Amino acid sequence: MLFVHFIVVLAPLTAILAILCALWPAARQRLVWLVLALAIVTGILTPLTTEAGEWLGHRVARSPLLHTHTELGDTMIFFSGTLFIAALLLAVLHLRAGRGKPISTVLSAVVAVFVLVAGVSTIVQTYRIGDSGAKATWSDKALTPVKAGAKEDGE
Repeated sequence: MLFVHFIVVLAPLTAILAILCALWPAARQRLVWLVLALAIVTGILTPLTTEAGEWLGHRVARSPLLHTHTELGDTMIFFSGTLFIAALLLAVLHLRAGRGKPISTVLSAVVAVFVLVAGVSTIVQTYRIGDSGAKATWSDKALTPVKAGAKEDGE
């Protein structure tokens, strides 16, 4: 289940770096290939993560919260795919600029808006999936405070 930790870190990180590249051309020069590589890795790990989650889901008690989590998790592939397209568009802009080909302001603005929407939606969806997973895992656990000086096992 370590895959989930990769997605929880890589998807928002990739989204933040992509947004930075879209809004700041100097960052794009330095980070565009890293963003593209991270987007590829995120895209590869997303279906592996959802499959691992499905495998685990068949081995634990089903609940409405778990169902919500798995349904949300199944949507992550669309966000990872959109993030990959955003990174690819940034790479195309970077290559065009590097070859001295003019980039229209409209094209730059359209790519920036696409990257911004893809990035923010990926971050929000990653949060929603993680939050629903935490609720599915911990909502039925009774949380009782430990008295000062008492051992954790109640002794």
